[in-house]
Amino acid sequence: METLNAAELLAALGHESRLSIYRRLVEAGPDGMNASAIGENLGIAPATLSFHLAHLNRVGLIRGRQESRFIYYCADYGVMDDLLSFLTDNCCKGSQACLPKTQSLK
Repeated sequence: METLNAAELLAALGHESRLSIYRRLVEAGPDGMNASAIGENLGIAPATLSFHLAHLNRVGLIRGRQESRFIYYCADYGVMDDLLSFLTDNCCKGSQACLPKTQSLK
């Protein structure tokens, strides 16, 4: 991953609403959630939600798919994995001891 791409992804997540949306979609799993459910769940107005979903989609953190009259959004786990790898690459010269919280999740 290029530094500029990582910066763009981090900037997108740097907004409270977008971070909340992204975390909710990560929790939802690969099936995702429809836009209405996301908005209701987080208490975000439809127009504002649409703006934030478009931004997250544009940078590649999420994907949308049309089903009937609904659009379902899901996190792109490959992009998330690439970003986490970029952030932790060469961390502490490869020592696993520097990431105890990450190691406890495995």
